[in-house]
Amino acid sequence: MIRYTLACERQHSFESWFQNSTAYDKQSKRGLVTCPVCNSSKVEKAIMAPRLARADVPEPPPPIPAPAPPAATPPAVAKTPVAIMSSQERELRQKLKELRDHVTKNANYVGPKFPEEARKIHYGETEHRSIYGEASPDEAKALHEEGIEFHPLPMLPDDQN
Repeated sequence: MIRYTLACERQHSFESWFQNSTAYDKQSKRGLVTCPVCNSSKVEKAIMAPRLARADVPEPPPPIPAPAPPAATPPAVAKTPVAIMSSQERELRQKLKELRDHVTKNANYVGPKFPEEARKIHYGETEHRSIYGEASPDEAKALHEEGIEFHPLPMLPDDQN
């Protein structure tokens, strides 16, 4: 599974999960990927920065979400997205958690040096190994343009339910 940050022609930003990058491409070409705000099918992938961590190094705090644009009429009570999940969705969520746990326990945390270390591995300057860390959107874009394969780690809210 892969999570993409997407943006429609009206610049509405949203996230969606796909089986793999090919599944996204097929669904997008068929007009099946639509903006949840305006229902536009003119949707493109936005630049995403990988977020990777390691078990023996303290994990950095999650990023603070950007404030929502001011509404014409402020809501009386702030609302958050909620869902009732099927057993298949709960199983998928568990697998995503297992994937994240596996990477953080078995890969080397390189922190903000992720782009530099990823290039060294890609160009054979250092031995291939699993790494994770942080990269800015511009750094992630540059890595992608160089053909360096990387993936964002699934980020799940704490199990509170």
